[in-house]
This record gives sequence, structure tokens and C-alpha cells, in this order.
Amino acid sequence: MAARTRNQLLCGLGIGVAFVLTAGPDYAAQVHVEKNGRCPTLSAGLAAAQAGDTVRVAPGLYREFGLIVDKPLVLLGDDHPVLDAANLGEILTVTAPGAAVYGFTFRNVGTSYLEDRAAVRVKNVDGACIEGNTFENAFFGIYVEHSQRVVVRGNRLTGTSLGEVASGNGIHLWYCKDALIEGNTASGHRDGIYFEFVENSMIRNNVSTGNIRYGLHFMFSPGNTYHSNRFAENGAGVAVMYTDHVVMTNNVFENNRGASSYGLLLKDIRDSDIRGNRFVGNTVALYAEGSSRLMVEGNDFVDNGHAVRIMANAMDNTFTRNNFLGNAFDVVTNSRHSFSTFDTNYWSAYDGYDLDRNNVGDVPHHPVRLFALLVEQAPPGIILLGSLFVRLIDTAERVMPVLTPETLVDHSPSMTVLVTHSVQARVAEPVGRLP
Repeated sequence: MAARTRNQLLCGLGIGVAFVLTAGPDYAAQVHVEKNGRCPTLSAGLAAAQAGDTVRVAPGLYREFGLIVDKPLVLLGDDHPVLDAANLGEILTVTAPGAAVYGFTFRNVGTSYLEDRAAVRVKNVDGACIEGNTFENAFFGIYVEHSQRVVVRGNRLTGTSLGEVASGNGIHLWYCKDALIEGNTASGHRDGIYFEFVENSMIRNNVSTGNIRYGLHFMFSPGNTYHSNRFAENGAGVAVMYTDHVVMTNNVFENNRGASSYGLLLKDIRDSDIRGNRFVGNTVALYAEGSSRLMVEGNDFVDNGHAVRIMANAMDNTFTRNNFLGNAFDVVTNSRHSFSTFDTNYWSAYDGYDLDRNNVGDVPHHPVRLFALLVEQAPPGIILLGSLFVRLIDTAERVMPVLTPETLVDHSPSMTVLVTHSVQARVAEPVGRLP
């Protein structure tokens, strides 16, 4: 057996979470798993290891499933050894605090209509790390439940896009808090990332694309921050439901298109910030229903079908210093009354003037077009978009508003495009390998 070494894995949250393995510096060891060695399987390596050891797995294909990590270990794969379950069930379950899984390929969990099978399940732990792994053809990729201070970082998850019923979620958290979900890529799943009853967690620098339902779907999950993620070409981008005190900053919502597709859907959420995001090419960029006291500031809405679709029961929300550029409809609502405030936004459709040259339009801007209201009542009418008839009725309504909401108005429209903090989210890359 290799000489005794001390193993310490730093897999940080904002201030760093250190998993100092419990056996101490004099007793930690490495257990080697290799086909012709003393431990030819990972199950044998786990049985031989003591708390605090590193189980180091040589490259190759290991046809194993049903593995349990019930001691605080580091599982370290060299050159991504493959754990293939041959569609027979879950591969690895972590139940020990302080355990870490790094550098494996998990493959072929198998679809189940009776259970939420996962390639890696983390269950009832305080502190664990799943980092730098690849997941292929897993029903659920990483499933974390009833846990706290778990780090999921730098993983690549690819599903099979078989439909909502036959597909699970890429990263799934249930009843968790203080998690860090960072630098992962997820595609081809039901939802790329799914949260339910998750509190006070950070989700940043992830890329979720090409998922069947949502790039990110979360509900009953207050106090979380979503920063610099990219959600593109999903059935819908992000759905936020039944929660409060959410912060979403510097994310990209791009090309989420379909008959009922949204870049960002907000349903029954309160006291939340939507700042510095970029919405490009979505059917509906931002949809708000039953939501209140939202601050929507410094976002770019570019080339969307509907930039903002806000229902009458969304109240006391503020839209300020946003750019609305080239959208078919900037704002759509279902009422002649508005209970939200629009102020100091830039509207590419604004045709007012600025005689005193203070960069603020002298004429208020009414962003809701009459044609938008007509399409709400008769959707096939959208084929007339861009016609002379539509331009005429919209012009007449602007001159003498009769049907559009009198109270939904920007009294201080900016004359120039505003400088915002929206940026293109970087492509997530796995972090560097452990030594």
C-alpha cells in the first residue's frame, strides 16, 4: 500500500468549505483500484478504505452500480474511469459528510417510471463535493436531498431528450440549503437544473441548453442567488414559482422559443431582484403573474417576440433603466390598468423628442401597442405584424389612447441606449484536476 499521506479537499463555497478528512495526517491512506490490482473494482476499494482515505481509480470501464459511500472519503478518478450501470440502477450514493467524488464518467443509469434513479445521489449529509465528473445517459444526473453545504461544480451532464416522462433532471436539489452549484453544463434533460425547497444557495456560471422543459426550474426556494448563468434553446428558459427574495443577476436568456415558451417565467414570487440580465430572441422574454415588489433594472431585452408580458395581478413592480431593442412587442398586458411602474427605460420604438437636450424624452412613452391587445384577443392576427394597417392603428392609438392602458407609461424615456451590466455568460468549464 502507498505511503501514508494527508488528504484534504478544498471545494469552496464563498468563504470556502474545507473537508479535512477525519482520520488525521498520520493515518490517511490511498487505496488504489485497478483491474489487475489488489482492488479490481470500486466496490472492493470502498470496502477496503477507512475514513479519511483517498480511493484512487485507474482508467478503464467498471460495470458497477449500487455503490455506497458511507465514510468520509475522496473518490478520485484518473483520466475519467467509466462507471457503467448497464441500465440497471443508481450508480453511487453518498451518505457520509465530507465525502468528495472527482473525475469520473457515470453512464447508463436506466430509465425508471417508479423511482427517481440518479447516477450520483447525495443523501442526508452536511458537506459533500461532486466535482469535475461527466454524466451520460443518466435518468437523473446528480440528485441531492435533505443536505446542506453541498458543492456541485464543473460537471458535464448530457441526457437523451426522450420526452418529459422518460427523462429526469440534470442537477436536482430537494430540501437543501447553503449549496453551491457552479460551472456545470446540462443538456438533454427534462429540466437542466431543478430546485424545490432549497434555501440560501448560490447558482453561478452554469450553462443549461437544449433541455425539454426548463433550463432552470425552481419553486418554494427563497433566498437564492442566480448569477452569470446561460439558459438557451430550452423548451423554456427559467421558471420561478411560489418563492421570495430571489436575486437573478447577469444571466443570459437566449432563444427559448415555442408556443408557450419564456425566457424567464415569474409566478407568485415576491421581493426579488432581476438585474443586469440579457434576454435575446425569446418568444416571451419575461412573464410575470401574481408577482409583487420586483425590481427589474438594467436588463437588455433584444429581438424578442414579447419583451415583457405582465399580468394585471402583478403589482408594485418597478422596471427601470432597461433597454428595449427591436422587440415585436415591448410590453403586453391583459388589463387597461397597470399596477407596476416603468421609468427611465430606453425604447427603440419611441419616436418622441428632446428639445431641452437632457437625454430624457419630452413626451411620455406608452409601450403597449393597440395591435398587441388585438393579438391577445385574436392570436392569428399576428400575421398582420408589420403591415401598413397595423402601423396606422398603432399611430392613432398613440395620438389618442382609448384602449391601451393609460397608467402603463414611461414618463422619462431615455433618448439613448443605457449602459447596463448585462454580459454574455461564459461557457462553464470544469475546474482543474486534483493532484
